[in-house]
Amino acid sequence: MKMNGTITDVPGIKVGHAQDLEAVTGCTVVICEKGGVAGVDQRGGAPGTRETDAIRPLHLVNKIQAILLAGGSAFGLDAATGVMKYLEEKGLGFDTGVARVPVVPAAILFDLAIGKASVRPDAYMGYQACLNASERPVPQGCVGAGTGATAGNALGPKQSTKSGIGSASLEIGGGVVIGALIAVNPFGDVYDPETGKIIAGTRSIHKGLINMGDEPIFANTKSFLKTTIGKTVVSFASSHNTVIGVVATNARLDREETNFLAQMAQDGLPLAIRPAHTLFDGDTLFAISTGIAHVDVNIIGTFAVEVVSRAIVNAVQNAITLAGIPSSHDLLNTIV
Repeated sequence: MKMNGTITDVPGIKVGHAQDLEAVTGCTVVICEKGGVAGVDQRGGAPGTRETDAIRPLHLVNKIQAILLAGGSAFGLDAATGVMKYLEEKGLGFDTGVARVPVVPAAILFDLAIGKASVRPDAYMGYQACLNASERPVPQGCVGAGTGATAGNALGPKQSTKSGIGSASLEIGGGVVIGALIAVNPFGDVYDPETGKIIAGTRSIHKGLINMGDEPIFANTKSFLKTTIGKTVVSFASSHNTVIGVVATNARLDREETNFLAQMAQDGLPLAIRPAHTLFDGDTLFAISTGIAHVDVNIIGTFAVEVVSRAIVNAVQNAITLAGIPSSHDLLNTIV
């Protein structure tokens, strides 16, 4: 089957971005108009979410039509109202007998430290993201929820690297597809799993004054945390993080399996981000199943890990320098 390499390879999945490049923030919606069984896994100590309980086992709602990812910290959850408006106009949502109420699970990341902190994703922006949704290849980098994303905040945003939102997909045989869409805004550094090298993260101060690794431009957060300085300053400079995303498959999974898929997919984070799931992160991954043919969740989850790690790398490699925060591409191409 012909693939475009992003989450929209999963049949029935649409993705739309909306952003404000001047304010350096945005949101992204994943739409499944025919409905999908959803699950969620949240790790790390600083989450910002909405309607996550509704998609856990032992709850009433069986299918949802959209998931929102947004910047703006907790303010950005307001964008879900615009997604609800769009779905209501389409006649979609949970049938209460008197009205259809769209259930829109959402997660946010912190991007207020760059751009304009007073401008955040709102209902209007969420609605625009829905209008922009399509089955075309997903734009990646500094768009949507990844507009204000950065990687490596151990020394604060001024020493971070510009990140963004990335996507990847994989066909595992029999027409079964797994896709991921990840907004990458971690406390830790981003590594390329194939080379083991840091490609984005906390940047060294004064050309290597703080540089515990082999990379001349990165401080190497794991090594930095061993130092006296690292133990002293990290808690004051690192409250600007969280990785959020969606994993989708056209395999048929029930609610318990879909929640388990979200749990397994989280293992893709430590493959590409170190450290991951810290107290400073609110790492949240949603999973959605759209298909009719059942496939063992262990198989789907195994490959979801790989797809998530690829999407993380793609987010960094497609990012551009923005708001004074250099991109990985610009940093790695300035090394003499």
